[in-house]
Amino acid sequence: MDPKPQDHQSPSSTPSQLRQVLVLRPPPVFTVHEQDFSSKFHILKAYDSPLPTHDFLQTHAQSVKAVLCSGIGPITADVIRDLPALELVVTASTGVNHIDMAECRRRGIAVTNTGDVFSDDVADAAVGLLIDVMRRITSGDRFVRGGRWATSGEYTLGSKLACKRVGIVGLGNIGSRVATRLKAMGCLVSYTSRQEKHTTPFTFYPNILQLAFNSDALVICCALTNETRHIINNKVMMALGKKGIIVNIARGAIINEVELVKCLVEGEIGGAGLDVFENEPNVPKELFELDNVVLLPHRTAFTQESFYNAAQILIGNLEAFFTNKPLLTLVPNEF
Repeated sequence: MDPKPQDHQSPSSTPSQLRQVLVLRPPPVFTVHEQDFSSKFHILKAYDSPLPTHDFLQTHAQSVKAVLCSGIGPITADVIRDLPALELVVTASTGVNHIDMAECRRRGIAVTNTGDVFSDDVADAAVGLLIDVMRRITSGDRFVRGGRWATSGEYTLGSKLACKRVGIVGLGNIGSRVATRLKAMGCLVSYTSRQEKHTTPFTFYPNILQLAFNSDALVICCALTNETRHIINNKVMMALGKKGIIVNIARGAIINEVELVKCLVEGEIGGAGLDVFENEPNVPKELFELDNVVLLPHRTAFTQESFYNAAQILIGNLEAFFTNKPLLTLVPNEF
């Protein structure tokens, strides 16, 4: 069932009921800009309630039409079933893998995201991670802070970025921006994606193994789906080779994390820059001591500017919904 425009107001409703927005767990964008949300909507804070989540949802089951969420507060089929009046899920992210899209489609619930508001910041960070691993910047910082410069003086050489063959896994909004940045820095860019992009100058490979075999580094930018889960496996890492580098700014489960750790520890690949992990916030402890691995806490999208812009999009979608206007960033539900 496809989402249909409906009248979200009724003559007997009060203003607070008209603009109720449920938040299971506060997205970081909401936390930073909570005042802006609270001035426009009546926020139902499940996370502040002494009631268990199920009981809280039951209390507001007949009145909640809109939910604001992010990856830290998944919208599961159980949550959706507890909210029979729900018509809109607004996520403070680009990805929607934390939302049961099939159940939303069945119920006719619309889903919006933040569009491409985070794309430039994530692309910048992806390139930053690649440079960091190749030039050993974080490793060098630890070298100096640990006092080894004064006592040893020997420091492992890094590698030049220009002329490296970099494969982009997923040439969408973010992947295209990463590719453009790397091309400007002298890299030889290729990609694999669901479909070949005939308008781009980059070399297309029809599968991930061919891309890895012809790359010095892979930058993962694709969405997490059933098809892409663990698409980066041992075979791909072996094809990339002992000097190969993997950067992941997409979703942790796109990589088989157990095999990645094994390959890194055993020296089967050259290094990794990781912003995302399979079981966040848990990170494999084996990675902590590796100088050829750079770790971030799923924060490549987090800048002051992107948070402000994202908040405006989230508020804009909620206001559009409550005033029966077209949603700004409706996610096509093909799940």
